[in-house]
Amino acid sequence: MKLRLIFIICFELLGISAKAQQNTFIDSLLQQDTLLNQDVLAHPETYKLQIIYTQINRDSLNIPHFKTYNYRNNPKDYFYPASTVKLPAVVLALQKLNRLHKKGVTKNTALSIDSSYVGQENFLVDTTAFNQIPTIAHFIKQILLVSDNEAFNRLFEFIGQKNINKELWRRGLTDVAILRRLSFNYNTLANRHTNAFNFYDGNERLMVHQKAEFNKSQFQFKADSIFQGSGYYKDGVLIKQKMDFSHSNYFALSTQHEFLKRLLFPESYPKKQRFDLNQDDYNFIYKYMSMLPRESDLALYKNDTTYFDGYGKFFLFGVNKQQIPKQIRIFNKVGEAYGYLIDNAYIVDFDMNIEFLLSAVIYVNSDQIFNDNAYDYEAIGFPFLAQLGKVFYDFERKRPKKITPNLMRFKFDYNFKK
Repeated sequence: MKLRLIFIICFELLGISAKAQQNTFIDSLLQQDTLLNQDVLAHPETYKLQIIYTQINRDSLNIPHFKTYNYRNNPKDYFYPASTVKLPAVVLALQKLNRLHKKGVTKNTALSIDSSYVGQENFLVDTTAFNQIPTIAHFIKQILLVSDNEAFNRLFEFIGQKNINKELWRRGLTDVAILRRLSFNYNTLANRHTNAFNFYDGNERLMVHQKAEFNKSQFQFKADSIFQGSGYYKDGVLIKQKMDFSHSNYFALSTQHEFLKRLLFPESYPKKQRFDLNQDDYNFIYKYMSMLPRESDLALYKNDTTYFDGYGKFFLFGVNKQQIPKQIRIFNKVGEAYGYLIDNAYIVDFDMNIEFLLSAVIYVNSDQIFNDNAYDYEAIGFPFLAQLGKVFYDFERKRPKKITPNLMRFKFDYNFKK
């Protein structure tokens, strides 16, 4: 009995020691880099800094094995997730389409959206599409290429508030609650109502009608620090009190990291934890996640200098306007709002045989006022995340690997035939 007790204690101590090593690894790596903002490193709690890094090692069958390190990771320490909630919407929209496939509906099927509740807007013509016909595929491209808010709202309406959360929760992704559209000032009740959808064949005949939906349950999440800042602007007036995020979206960094890992490496998970996607779905997501706006088949992004290569690639490049080297591909989703910057990425260098997962959030709102457009993105946030990506890239470049990874499944042809 005593021997068993000693064994248990030793085993627990080893577990605690291993966890401590994982938590200190990133800290020691950051301290070695003199180009990282020293004020951020000295006051990580002020900047609400969290970092998660996953090392990937392949075996002789090219099967990936993961080792994850955390820095100040706390799923209950609330931050506003901004556009990072769009990636689950992309995945769940394609999953829902697969359930409609028997009725002939695909991501390229023409659709229209009705106005089904007070304040909703119908959507009959998509002026951003080549043929002005709305499709789920076009919404997804807009999200993955330039993080379009309206495109997300349409996917949110297609999936429905109830389903978007239930599908995530039942797969064990619990530290997430996607409760509202973006940019629209809808109240809590209005976000529980989602629009009716119609899908049409090539002859404009109705194939499927999806009724308007209402989530009868009022979803909530449990997190700390949901009242933040010292004031916020509303309708041009400064309200001198903390801003309440309790009815906003919630997407913990650890859940974002896990979601991306599960999306990119589904075969590493039991079937019940995977998403109901086919290989065409995966390839479609991977391609547009890693595509640069100038490589797109959408002219409005291709020819707009606003969308430079680093526009949605905070790690390594940030606000750098130069072109990203062609051997580097970043499969990611960023978020930017209320002084929060988030990136959740799988970074690959095909020439150097580098691959790793990196997620981080930083808060750069020194005046603690929301909606004043006076955030420290350019001065602190973007440079920090760009350098953070370089720290891990350089570490991976020098890290010896027993087996060179075969990364062909993540290589795509980005040249579109005219």
